[in-house]
Amino acid sequence: MKKTLPLLLLFVCYLTSAQTTVTGTVVDDTSLPIPGANIIVLGTTVGTVSDFDGKFTLTYNQNPPFSIQASSVGFETLTKEITTANEVINFVLVEGTALDEVVISASRTPERIFESPVTIERLGLKDIKSTASADFYDGLENLKGVDVNTNSLTFKSVNTRGFSTFANNRFMQLVDGMDNSTPALNFPIGNLVGMTETDVLSVELLPGASSALYGANAFNGILFMRSKNPFDHGGISASIKKGYTSQEASGTNPYTDLSIRVAHKFSEKFAAKVNFGYLEGTDWAATSVEDRNMEGGTRGTNLNYNGVNVYGDEVSQNLRQVAILLESAINPGTGQPYLPAGASALAPSVDVSRTGYNESELTNYEARSIKADWGLYYRPLENDFEISYVGKVGTGTTIYQGLNRYNIDNFFQEQHKIEIRNRNFFLRSYVVADKAGDSYDMVFTGININRAWKPDLNWFAEYAGTYIQSTLAGANDTQAHSAARTQAETGRFEPGTPEYIAAFNRSINDPDLTTGSKFQDASKYYHMDGNYNFSEIIKFAEIQVGGSYRKYNLNSFGTIYTDYDGPIEYFEYGVYTQIQKNIELNESLELKLTGSLRYDKSEFFDGFFSPRLSGGLTLNRNHNFRASVQTGFRNPTTQDLFIGLDANRAILVGSSPDNLDRYSGDYNVSGSGQNAGQPSVITQTGAAAYNNSYSEASVLTYKTTGNTNDLVVSNPDLIKPEQVTSAEIGYRGKLKRLTIDFSAYYNSYKDFISQEYVVAPLYGQVGDNSLSIDAINRGDDITYNAYTNSKAAVNSYGASIGLSTKIFGNYDLSGSYTFAKLDFDQEKYPDFVTNFNTPEHKFKATFGNTNLFKNFGFNIAYRFSDDYYWQSTFGDGLVPEYHVMDAQINYTIPSFKSTFKLGATNLLGDEYFTAYGTGYIGSMYYISWTINNL
Repeated sequence: MKKTLPLLLLFVCYLTSAQTTVTGTVVDDTSLPIPGANIIVLGTTVGTVSDFDGKFTLTYNQNPPFSIQASSVGFETLTKEITTANEVINFVLVEGTALDEVVISASRTPERIFESPVTIERLGLKDIKSTASADFYDGLENLKGVDVNTNSLTFKSVNTRGFSTFANNRFMQLVDGMDNSTPALNFPIGNLVGMTETDVLSVELLPGASSALYGANAFNGILFMRSKNPFDHGGISASIKKGYTSQEASGTNPYTDLSIRVAHKFSEKFAAKVNFGYLEGTDWAATSVEDRNMEGGTRGTNLNYNGVNVYGDEVSQNLRQVAILLESAINPGTGQPYLPAGASALAPSVDVSRTGYNESELTNYEARSIKADWGLYYRPLENDFEISYVGKVGTGTTIYQGLNRYNIDNFFQEQHKIEIRNRNFFLRSYVVADKAGDSYDMVFTGININRAWKPDLNWFAEYAGTYIQSTLAGANDTQAHSAARTQAETGRFEPGTPEYIAAFNRSINDPDLTTGSKFQDASKYYHMDGNYNFSEIIKFAEIQVGGSYRKYNLNSFGTIYTDYDGPIEYFEYGVYTQIQKNIELNESLELKLTGSLRYDKSEFFDGFFSPRLSGGLTLNRNHNFRASVQTGFRNPTTQDLFIGLDANRAILVGSSPDNLDRYSGDYNVSGSGQNAGQPSVITQTGAAAYNNSYSEASVLTYKTTGNTNDLVVSNPDLIKPEQVTSAEIGYRGKLKRLTIDFSAYYNSYKDFISQEYVVAPLYGQVGDNSLSIDAINRGDDITYNAYTNSKAAVNSYGASIGLSTKIFGNYDLSGSYTFAKLDFDQEKYPDFVTNFNTPEHKFKATFGNTNLFKNFGFNIAYRFSDDYYWQSTFGDGLVPEYHVMDAQINYTIPSFKSTFKLGATNLLGDEYFTAYGTGYIGSMYYISWTINNL
């Protein structure tokens, strides 16, 4: 032992001191350097990245022999063996195809797109650097099958395969594994508080149902954004973009986008990074004065005018009903009724609306995003076992369109994550919290500025009284209405006046929607998930197991949810497993089988199993045929369950059983209703929407026809989880210089979640053919927007194909076509809204060259969208077809480690919009300088 121990100590010292340094370069097959290429020691996470000149230095604490691998997005991977210390290795990478790129999201394990069991799209470093869009997030618009709906300059909603609004809770967005959805709204808000471009490593997009691996919200697809690890990507990098936006409605305005990244590997054990991003510009102004209530209507031609982007004119009353009320109401000054008995007969039974304010008078269209994140990474064993903490904060100002149009001002969101991982497992826990800041509802701002000047009852009373007096004086109908509006509008607060400014400020700082418009929230959710891959333990197949848990804490102070007495809490969890097996049938034929199964449970609903089966057959390494069947589900969202909001057009009441009676209101009964024996005030809870209501469409029909048989009892069922079964086939192939990626799918939905407008009488029971009908006749009813499931079958289907090749030597040319179709009997279910909101035909194409001549490249992107009908709670309307072209040229100066880009979006200048009610999208022109972004 005395002799052995020193020998062992000497051997251990030798191992710990053994160190091999490898230097070299990474170039392409034209001898141009490839900056940012990954060089790793095979079987480990020890690695480095080539610099701007393609040079690298790699140090590894082990003597040769061992192998190192060089890879870069868009190039084929190359492996070389190291046989001596201090060896110089030069890699020449041959350009590959998009199908050779490695993705992780499809199966939660690295695999080439070519072999993925499902459809997947990817945006890598090369694509991000060459995109013709203003930034990487906008570049998603050019991916096959992807829809990007523009809410505003800084808030864009990504979706695939239909059924999308800006409140897109069918689509999940993950940033380094963290859900980017806001706790208050329960859906992603684009990249407003997301990633900075200098820190983006890759973006992967998985269309369609993915619940088998990712849970309830992975229903229409998932967007995965991965950042750069400071162990692999160190140094300081920055990007500044200056330019201007141009729109007919808002003019020409400056635009600035700045990002900076600082990362450093202090040792083989510890590394850290910090990111900061700042964006400032002017939003796309929404200025539509189209009348919702009458085609071609204007304030001058329609008494009940309600402009799309005019707010305050949503408030309207039937003139005769107002006059009837004045006959029974006592004027305290005279002790007599405001109108003598019978005078109401002179008032026509027409609806009249108040005069509203244009949206441009209720916001300054400031668009701003400020975000920062930081990370601490620790590898105690100097291998791939890593412990990390990541923090993210973001604030900004943008426009959001949901039920109404909202000015999201100084919105704040933060995320904190602790994660433990290596190549076989991860375990992470994080919290996401938000604060609404100074956000406000622009529709209610317009309504309550009017009310601050003159209450609704006073305004309509003046209108009705003046109309009747003018009629008695001999005026015709047009003259009487003109005199009535002139009298009622006397003293109106005009924009810019001290009275208007004071009323505006009072409204946006008051959370009570009867008097104000402030949007309050301080919600959060806690999430934990983990995964283990048994591939190094079990050899016959790759087996993974994992699970997740989430707890919601809703706290809107009673302004959005029915959390009047404190935060609402509930939880959901899920577990899953996946088995994947590669079977080599012969030298030219390989079969890949994948089976997944997940079980999820929400506190309020029974658990669900979500299976997925897929198979991929690879022929001659150049052709891959795949087929899959999977199920997905989504639990009702926080708003589906607990919202309680009087939105003027209707009252939104979530259908969680214990939510129905949490929302209540006291409603005045009409004078004729009181004369018929009803009390002057009736308290009604949200339960009436679900157990005592007619469909709104049938009530509107009845008011036209007077036929009680037209009334249809609604009483929608309480909401439950939605399910989808999706079948998909696909083909990926390489035919010499041409690559093909084709897929087709068919989705069948069960218990499709949507909203239904219903009308609940204040007295009587629907279907009684007496009291409830009397209430409808007298206007003693309340309109609700109920959350429920479709009784009808909802199906959709579609296909997409992408082609890419090289022409004229080294020019890149690619194009894609996407078809999407809804299969739903709208005539049979007129009250049910699917919000498919997707063009039937889309075409996209890109053309460019990353090396037209030395260090100079360009790219042009074109998009076409067929027209489609947009449905949402804000409004419904046609979105016309549009054609958009973006372009950029870029020049790299290696000695300065810099790339300059000159670009333009919507170069053709034809303004367009992607959703009803939003501003027209104009053009953007910019120049950018990016430094050391590897």
